Amino acid sequence: MPRALLSVSDKDGLLPFARTLAERGWQLVSTGGTARVLREAGLEVMDVAEVTGHPEMMDGRVKTLHPAVHAGILARRELAEDREALERHGYTGIDLVAVNLYPFRETVARGVELAEAIEQIDIGGPSMLRSAAKNHCHVLVVVDPADYPRVLESTGQGPAGADDALRLELARKVFAHTSAYDAAIAAYLAGQGQDDNRGRQSVATAGFEWPDRLELRLSKVQDLRYGENPDQPAAFYAAEGAAAGTLPHMRQLQGKELSFNNLMDVDAAVLAVSPWAGEAEQGRVACAILKHTTPCGLALGGSAEEAYRRALSSDPTSAFGGIVALNTAVDGAAAEALAEHFLEVIVAPSFDEVARERLGRKKNLRLIELPIERGAGEPDYRSVRGGLLAQTRLSMAFPEDGWNVVSERRPDEAQMRDLRFAWRVVASVKSNAIVLARDARVLGIGAGQMSRVDASRLAVLKAGDQGFELPGAVLASDAFFPFRDGVDAAAAAGITAMIQPGGSVRDEEVIAAADEHGIAMVFTGRRVFRH
Repeated sequence: MPRALLSVSDKDGLLPFARTLAERGWQLVSTGGTARVLREAGLEVMDVAEVTGHPEMMDGRVKTLHPAVHAGILARRELAEDREALERHGYTGIDLVAVNLYPFRETVARGVELAEAIEQIDIGGPSMLRSAAKNHCHVLVVVDPADYPRVLESTGQGPAGADDALRLELARKVFAHTSAYDAAIAAYLAGQGQDDNRGRQSVATAGFEWPDRLELRLSKVQDLRYGENPDQPAAFYAAEGAAAGTLPHMRQLQGKELSFNNLMDVDAAVLAVSPWAGEAEQGRVACAILKHTTPCGLALGGSAEEAYRRALSSDPTSAFGGIVALNTAVDGAAAEALAEHFLEVIVAPSFDEVARERLGRKKNLRLIELPIERGAGEPDYRSVRGGLLAQTRLSMAFPEDGWNVVSERRPDEAQMRDLRFAWRVVASVKSNAIVLARDARVLGIGAGQMSRVDASRLAVLKAGDQGFELPGAVLASDAFFPFRDGVDAAAAAGITAMIQPGGSVRDEEVIAAADEHGIAMVFTGRRVFRH
């Protein structure tokens, strides 16, 4: 009688698979919750403890780590000494192993404590999988429930019916799966011990060390039509255990396929509104409009419609063909406003039925549902020729305990609100970055310039193009001013308060310029550079 060992955390397809095996005369051996599910379905199951002659220990931590299990899996059927060893010890061969692992990645994605994450590190499962994959010539090994139908088809006449090609393919999948599982654990543990205040410049590297060897496991989501340009083949890959709020978790509701450039813009758009994740319920609805991975408009409003219209007013010309992200659901009123303009993509946590109907008339418009999350120091990789650069992603939380008013004049309450808003915005703008803002709306952005004074001038120019009056507005800079010329340019436009990291060798000169112009200046002690 052939024997199958079934022990799965993902029980999709388990019952029809097990039932068919039982009907064909296979003996089912199982553990814990899997055995319970099978018995509740009326199937006869042998507990692993009956196979090993030893009860489970330590709340199930030790149950399959036993020679009766691994000898049954690893025995080479063609070798007389292996067969004799099984018989001598009273063990029985195992012909099929269907195992998938404790949900470690899903658990840590919820933001659990270290102790809970540790309990989701599977030990027996990977051991059985690796044993079966090593002996795949004799043991069928199934780690993916999607393979159950093929395995059943191949074993219709018994275990020997599965051909060598299928056995090898299933074994390869096992080693790929366990490798990715271990890599996810290593990446998680590498991030433990970091200061909770990851975003502050003074503790950017405290308690964190990248491993000497980095192994990434990525699964292809889809081929893309092309990359940044038509002569560049491209594809989208999802990282194993990607955190909530990242692109592998998005759901496209309608529209054309997302392109390489669309995906880059979607990622940047979500980043731009992430500082206001969870704040829509407090009346701080955030809307960002992006072109080429940097905002051309960003504003807060009391509703999605108001936030969008205010963001659009920052630079309606650049917004043509843009990507819009919101930190709240899109309703009918917002959909009417959005439908007035040509947009490539809209990203939001959800779209109500009225919005779906209205925006559905624009067949090519891509609608993406994705939860908006701030993120918590997850890995961020950039490709370079021949390798990768790795860092923790910029924290989009903005604690103020390191802030310091360095000017003679202090910002008033309204200016402080605007400075907080502008500081959050500038973190999503490509450096050198300058943001001008007032009343929770961007007035002008200078992005990606080779000098900070040019970024200041460009921000003033963009604001002037829309007819915004700048006297009384505030300015945010993503990195320090290396010279006073940026302050002089801002003062000439009427800026009354500025926020920047500080840390230049010419800070005293820059502060003196602010005092000379009567500008209130705040140092944050943290750089939010986006290269």
